[in-house]
Amino acid sequence: MADSVDRASVDRARERITGLIRRTPTFRTTVPTVHGAVPVIFKLEFLQYGGSFKVRGSLNALLHAEEDGRLDDAGVVIASGGNAAIGAAWASRLRGVKCTVVVPVTAPDVKIDKLIALGADVRKVGDRYAEAAEYATELAASSSALALHAYDLPDIVAGAGTIALEIQDDVAEPLSYVIAVGGGGLLSGVIAGSGEDDSIFGVEPSGAATLHSAVAARQPADIDIDSIAGDSLGATRIGSIAWETVRSRPVSSLIVDDDALIDARTLLWEEFRIVVEHGTAAALAAIVTGQLRPTGDKPLCVVLCGANTSLTSY
Repeated sequence: MADSVDRASVDRARERITGLIRRTPTFRTTVPTVHGAVPVIFKLEFLQYGGSFKVRGSLNALLHAEEDGRLDDAGVVIASGGNAAIGAAWASRLRGVKCTVVVPVTAPDVKIDKLIALGADVRKVGDRYAEAAEYATELAASSSALALHAYDLPDIVAGAGTIALEIQDDVAEPLSYVIAVGGGGLLSGVIAGSGEDDSIFGVEPSGAATLHSAVAARQPADIDIDSIAGDSLGATRIGSIAWETVRSRPVSSLIVDDDALIDARTLLWEEFRIVVEHGTAAALAAIVTGQLRPTGDKPLCVVLCGANTSLTSY
């Protein structure tokens, strides 16, 4: 069984990282959907250092390792297709330690360029995340570097959960959180940081649906990625922490197709001049298409979690 992540873990993560990250805002608005205008709350986490929520978990992991004497000159090693690596590179630069990043050769140039600019040692290995991850594990073991994981490490998940604590500071009523799912780190972190009266919805592209596939099979299952959002929601298997979390609390799993991702992403630009990745737009796509509608007194809260994309892709 995966290590658990509870509210206490999220609270400790917040104590560690407060003042070192950006406290991102929430934004109440309405969005057009097939059922008419729907009120939503956006958490503007794409404004975070590195352009996504990932720095929260990496910084929490580094600070925890410093506390325990587990961080030395070898620094950290992480395998990632992009955003998790950028978060780790940001956190490493903040703490003044070396960061080695292993990415698949398919990682987008916009993210590789960012990693290099942050001073990371970037190594391209394999066509898939699993190949990069295997190399990163071996490298961490041989170098004594701190091994980070893109989504399946308790400190990473707890750091992501601090997003929910910030939202609760801004919004008093219970919420329906709408979360884009890749490996499930953000989903499980928000669950750990949310209140008992909150509802949780995980949204994935149909061509990268690790959670939906696991729910259908009643256990984590490997999948093939075939989605325009594969660069950010490209995990091929739901994380063990996320799976244990989903089994312990009701979570609704929704899927959207790539056309819906594109439409939702375009809507964010045209209506609000917000630029996000296709994967980030998945959460909003479930609302725009009408799959998800407000119920009762729980506003829909969409975490806009990442914006490491190219303007030329619009």
